[in-house]
Amino acid sequence: MEKITEKLLLEKGSPKATKLEQIKTLNLSKLTLKLEDLPVPLLSRLSSLERWDLSGNRLEEFPRRLELPALKHLDLSDNQMEDVTSLEALSGLEELKLEDNLYITVSDNHKLMVLLPKLRMYNGKDVTSSANHLRFVYSANLRTRIIAVWEKHFRLPDPVTAEKLSALRKDFVIAACQQVRFGPSSVSDFTKWRVEVMAKEYLISLTEPKKEPEIQDSPEPKETQVVPVTPSKRKQLPSERISLTPRKKLRNSDLPESPAESSPRKSNRATTPRRGAKVQPIREKEVEVIKQKKKKEEELQKEDCHSKQDSREDFSTQLWACAFQPQTETGSGGRLVATCGGDSLCVIDCETGMVMKKYKVSGEEFFSLAWSTVLMTRGGGRSSSSSAQPCSVLAAGGKRGLVKLIHPRNNVAFGEFRASRKSLSVLRFNHRQGNFLFTGSYDNKIVMWDIGGVDSQYNYKVIQLLVLELLTACEDGLHFYKTQLETKSSNKSRSKEMEITFPVYKKEDKDHDYHTVDGLSFLTDDIVASKNFLHSSIYLWSLSRTTAQRPDKKSLSVSAVVLMELQWTSTEVPYLALNTCPDDRGRLWTYHITDLQKNNFQSGKPIQPTQVLDWPSPMRKGLGGVEALGGVEGPSINSVAMDPELQYLVALSDKNMVIVWKREEDVRKC
Repeated sequence: MEKITEKLLLEKGSPKATKLEQIKTLNLSKLTLKLEDLPVPLLSRLSSLERWDLSGNRLEEFPRRLELPALKHLDLSDNQMEDVTSLEALSGLEELKLEDNLYITVSDNHKLMVLLPKLRMYNGKDVTSSANHLRFVYSANLRTRIIAVWEKHFRLPDPVTAEKLSALRKDFVIAACQQVRFGPSSVSDFTKWRVEVMAKEYLISLTEPKKEPEIQDSPEPKETQVVPVTPSKRKQLPSERISLTPRKKLRNSDLPESPAESSPRKSNRATTPRRGAKVQPIREKEVEVIKQKKKKEEELQKEDCHSKQDSREDFSTQLWACAFQPQTETGSGGRLVATCGGDSLCVIDCETGMVMKKYKVSGEEFFSLAWSTVLMTRGGGRSSSSSAQPCSVLAAGGKRGLVKLIHPRNNVAFGEFRASRKSLSVLRFNHRQGNFLFTGSYDNKIVMWDIGGVDSQYNYKVIQLLVLELLTACEDGLHFYKTQLETKSSNKSRSKEMEITFPVYKKEDKDHDYHTVDGLSFLTDDIVASKNFLHSSIYLWSLSRTTAQRPDKKSLSVSAVVLMELQWTSTEVPYLALNTCPDDRGRLWTYHITDLQKNNFQSGKPIQPTQVLDWPSPMRKGLGGVEALGGVEGPSINSVAMDPELQYLVALSDKNMVIVWKREEDVRKC
C-alpha cells in the first residue's frame, strides 16, 4: 500500500495541476486502502473534486469528517463497506457506486437515498422516483405515527431540565422504535433507523424552537428584490378541473349581466405591462341607510363604492373579499374594513359610514385581500429594531397575478411583486408572524412569502421562508401539507402529508360530488369549521386529533374527527364565505358556540343556527324621493367579516353591495 501524500494526489488527479484545490477527478482505485489510510486534513483541500474513484480497496466506511462540496460522482465498488451513514456529509453527491460490497443490505440502500438528498444514480440505475418516495411519502407516514406516539404517551416536563429532557428523549425514542410499524419486514432495519432519527428531530423541534427571522431591509433603496418560490401539489389536476373560481349565478334575468372579465373563472392572464397606480383619497360620502325588514337590533348600511364609473345603476360588479384592519396596541383600527371587487379596493369606516380611501388599478380585477402589521423603521437602510414601529399594511391581488402592498394611512401604494403568472384566488397572512404571506393561484400552487418590513422611504424586500403547516381547501378536497423543507433537500415543491375526508363522502354517487371544500376557518388553534359544496351542514372538527391518525397507505387519507355539525342552507352556489356563514339568498347564518374545548361534542343531528339575519330591503334616495331596490332581492353573499370586538358585521354581495351590520350594546348573541 502506497502512503497518501500531496505528491501522490497530484499524480493521480486530473487535470494536471500544482495545487490540490484545482483537481477535479481523482483515481485512487486498487491501492488496498483502509479508513486510517485516508488523511482527512489533506483530502479536505480537494475543494473542486467532482469525481473520485475508490474502487477495489478495503474501506469499511467513509471518513466522517471529510466534506467535499463539489463531489458529484463517487465509486466505492468492490470494498468492504458496512456503515453507509458515514457518507452523510456528501450532500451534493449525485451518483454513487457500491456494487460488490458484501455487507450492503436493502436497508442500507434506503438509508443512502434519504441521507443523500441529490442522489439520482445508484449502481448505474436511475433511482430518482424511489428516492423521492422514501424522502417524502414514506417519511411522512413515519412522522405521523411518531407524533401519535408522542401525543398519546408523552409530554414535556415542567420545568424542562437537562436531566429530565435526557431521560425523556431516551424513553420517547425507545417507545417510537417499538410502536411504529410501517413498511415491509425486509427494510425493518431502515424503518427503525429512520424512526429513531425522526423521533429525535421531533423532540428537538418541541424544545428548541427556531429563532424568528430578522426583518431584512433592501440594500438598494429604489429597487425591490423578489425571490420567488412556488411549492406545488404532488399531483396536478387535469386541465378541465383546474379552475378554482367561484361560479356565481344571477338570480334575476332582468338584471344586466356581468361581463366575462368580471368573473375569476373567465379571467384571462394579463399581458399588458404594469401601469402606475395610486391610493386615491376620495371625497367622504355618507353611506345610505337601509331599512330593515324585521329585526331592529342591528343598524344596516349599504355602500356601492366599487361601481364602474361611479354609476349608481351598477349591480353587476361582484365583490369578492373583505377584512377588518387589525387593532393596534392603542386599540385603534378595528372599525376600518377593506373591501375589493372590480378594479378597486376601498377602506370604509363602519362607525361613520364613510369611504376613507379608494385604490384603483385600471385593467385589474381584485379577488382577495388581507391586512397585517409589519415593522416600519424610522430611517432608510439598516436600522435597529428598537427604532421600528408597527405599521398596518394591506395586500391585495387578483387577475394579473400581482400582489399590491399598500399603506392606507399614508395613502401610499409602496410596492408590488409577481406571485404567479395566473390569477390569484386567495391571500392570507399568518396571524402569529405578520410578515408571512400565503398566496393561492389558479395554477394550483400555494406560495409562501416573507414580505419583511419597510423603512420610512418604503424600501422593502420579499424573500422565501417555509416553516409552517398548511391546511388547504380546494375542488379536490381538503389537504394537509408540511411546508418545512427537508433538512438537506433542494426541492421546494411540497408533497401532501394527507387528505382529510368527511362523512358526507359516503353519500357520493354519479350525480353528487361533495369533495369540493369551499369554506374553511379556524375557530381556535385546534377546532376547524369547514363546509362542502352541495352539503347542507357545516362540520366542526379537531385538527390535532385528525392529523394524529395514521393515513391510509394508498390514498394518504384520514377521516376528520368531527365534533359537531351545524345546520346550514341547501344551495348549489359554491364558494360562499365561511365565518358568519352566508347563503345564496342574502341571509347570514349565525351560531353561538362557546367553551369549545370544555365540552364533549358528538356528531349526529346537525345543530340549528342561533339566528338567521335576513336580507334587508335596500332603499335609496334619488331625485324622485326614496326608492326601493327590488331588483337586488336576496343576492349571493361572497364574503363576510367581523371586527375584532364583534361590533360590526360586513357582508359583500355579488350585486355590488357592501352591507354593514352594527350590533347594539344590549344584544349579546349574534
